[in-house]
Amino acid sequence: MALGTAHVTNATAAKFIPEIWSDEIVAAYKSNLVLANLVNTMPMKGKKGDTLHIPKPTRGSASAKAASTQVTLIAATENEVQVTVDKHYEYSRMIEDITDVQALASMRKFYTDDAGHALARQVDTDLFALGKKLGDDNGSGSDYVHSNSFYIDAANGLAAYAVDTVAATDVFTDLAFRMAVKQLDDADTPMDNRFIIVPPSVRQTIMGIDRYTSSDFVDGRGVMNGQIGSLYGIDVYVSSNCPVVETAGDNSASAVDTVGAMIGHKDALVLVEQMGVRSQSQYKQEWLGDLFTADTLYGVQVLRPESALSIAVPA
Repeated sequence: MALGTAHVTNATAAKFIPEIWSDEIVAAYKSNLVLANLVNTMPMKGKKGDTLHIPKPTRGSASAKAASTQVTLIAATENEVQVTVDKHYEYSRMIEDITDVQALASMRKFYTDDAGHALARQVDTDLFALGKKLGDDNGSGSDYVHSNSFYIDAANGLAAYAVDTVAATDVFTDLAFRMAVKQLDDADTPMDNRFIIVPPSVRQTIMGIDRYTSSDFVDGRGVMNGQIGSLYGIDVYVSSNCPVVETAGDNSASAVDTVGAMIGHKDALVLVEQMGVRSQSQYKQEWLGDLFTADTLYGVQVLRPESALSIAVPA
């Protein structure tokens, strides 16, 4: 008796195979995000359009109430922040049949991990680039010189950043960190949800400061992506993706690259996701292989430019 032709093939199971890849990619993507996990994230999934308008109301002031007088009315023309969703990044591989047949099963694990890492790194890169638009920047974001951009002067702590200023000896100090915290305090930045992200060079310095090696620094809480401890109530994260502020070739004061650490509050930056990480596969007969693609669609913008600082440090 014939068994028939109802075979389970890659074509009939195509909806199932990408699902496995998607789960693995999303897991890898989330595990590689650092800055994106710390800023304000707003979903835009399922909505049409390319711009999200976020109201930005002006803070009001309390008024003294005198006896037998009317209350003082407060009115302000409120502002908004526009986030353009214009960043569409993809990661694609063409896996030929011979490779699929002969390769180890671990090949898929590598590709899914690599796709998640690549897309997460791109999102973090775009968020880090917003360090150019903090403080009083005019919006062009062409460099890191603005009112909320600093470097660590070896002798005096935090100082205003300018090109050709950061020397190899201008490393992280406790004094500079406390001065950075004061900058946020003076800007009336909320005390909760603050963070600082530093490159590996700063982590190395922190590990050599005696007061930071106590149990007050590593407080026993669950570790988030990149988190290495907490200083004065501010969670500390390390990322190898901190942007190059000035190359060694452009900086006459140093023989090493200058990179940008960032300290700030969750509401300083915003990430708008219109399409989360997805994966698709399609068999290409002309190539005798499967085309695999993972992609994401999002936008980033500065929400509260006074609530974060860019700090230039030697790489």
